[in-house]
Amino acid sequence: MQRALIAAIGVGIVCGGLGFFVVLRGMAFAGIGISHAAIGGIAIGLLLGMSPTWSGAVFAVGTAVAIAWSRRRSELSQDTVIGVFFTGAMALGLVLVSLRRSAQQDLFGYLFGNVLAISPFELTALLGLGACVLILLALTFRAHLFVAFDDEIAGAYGHPVEKLEMLLLVLLAITVILGVRLVGVLLIEALLVVPAATAALWARDFRGQVALAMGLGAISGVVGLFVAYQFDLAAGASIALATVLLFLISLPLRRSA
Repeated sequence: MQRALIAAIGVGIVCGGLGFFVVLRGMAFAGIGISHAAIGGIAIGLLLGMSPTWSGAVFAVGTAVAIAWSRRRSELSQDTVIGVFFTGAMALGLVLVSLRRSAQQDLFGYLFGNVLAISPFELTALLGLGACVLILLALTFRAHLFVAFDDEIAGAYGHPVEKLEMLLLVLLAITVILGVRLVGVLLIEALLVVPAATAALWARDFRGQVALAMGLGAISGVVGLFVAYQFDLAAGASIALATVLLFLISLPLRRSA
């Protein structure tokens, strides 16, 4: 339980920090696409006897790079490119898992999360990778903010727009994998989008919005895990519902403020 609580706080903070840019740049579909694409890598790991978390991470990062590369070299929108890769990777994962029925039950745990089963090594890896994601975001915060508002002007000022876009997608892929044990592939979008959306209702500046999103992500993790423990509910779904509940409470309060 102690490891699960630390994992919930850590993933909530990382997702809240990255979720700021996901909401600001309208990349919610990118989060869904990359998280579902990770199923392909998780399936490969299950079939080959490798760590599904690491194979899913490699696959998700590869998909993110492929999306960024393809988008810049075609006339297609980012949503269209994501739709192509997301469909292909997820379908590949489901086909591979269908080859071995015993793997289907294991895949179920990655779809909906199982934070209570997190091992000390997984927790250490989660915290280490999460810290790397936050440090990279902090170092490139101003550049990402510039690109979010006008990528052409940002490019004219010398910012590497394409590399920054690819970096953001790679960080998104890593964050998705960090949240797989906590809320699962299907619900990680809740931690990426909802705390940042709730923070946008209250914050007066960008740095305040990032800090509030990280705090709300951590609170959602703790509250969801506590409710799941007390009433014997699914931890991932309880955490996702906690994020939505905070948003639904904030919406009328902010309008009346």
